[in-house]
Amino acid sequence: MGSSHSNSDCLIIAGGDYCAPEEDILPAEHIIACDRGWVYAERLGLTPDLVVGDFDSSDPPPEGVALCRLPVEKDDTDTMYAARYACGKGYKRVVICCAFGGRLDHALANIQTGVYLARRGIRTTLLGAGTRGELLSGGERIVIPEKQGRSLSVLALSEVCRGVTIRGTKYECEGIEMTSSFPLGVSNTWAGEEAEISVESGMLLILMSELKKGEHI
Repeated sequence: MGSSHSNSDCLIIAGGDYCAPEEDILPAEHIIACDRGWVYAERLGLTPDLVVGDFDSSDPPPEGVALCRLPVEKDDTDTMYAARYACGKGYKRVVICCAFGGRLDHALANIQTGVYLARRGIRTTLLGAGTRGELLSGGERIVIPEKQGRSLSVLALSEVCRGVTIRGTKYECEGIEMTSSFPLGVSNTWAGEEAEISVESGMLLILMSELKKGEHI
């Protein structure tokens, strides 16, 4: 599926609620806009390398933009198609921006798309307005700098996640088991400058969400 980009990033702009990428996201080597994501890219002052979609939620981009028009009836969502494309190109990090908001089924589908990428060894970040998600696969560790005004939640996406260790937070744990049927890791917070999270097996979703005015952990 073309040349490999073993050390570079791919930014996918999905069609959820609009949000701007965080400071550590740009610049990205390759930008793919999905359906109305091309409108968001234009708003951000970014030029997509590729626009994909069936354009059931927006008009297609103007002529001169690299376009892959997808059928309305298909197995892949527009974002999943973009993720599979990025995977085939060999990107080692993929950020899906505008992944949340709007329809709940689309947001959940984008999380599943993130799992697809993470299971293939791709560092995957999901961004929405006021929310950032990181996917963590078995055998991986991540260090997350403190983010003022945000909660830090760790949720099991696999039925069972074993060997979950969380350090540098208000509530710490060492080598515990987490399951997808009990939200044990919700609403934690940093105890210092950074938190360290690791898992021996399974898939974790780490969510950093902005607190509402007057809300406390």
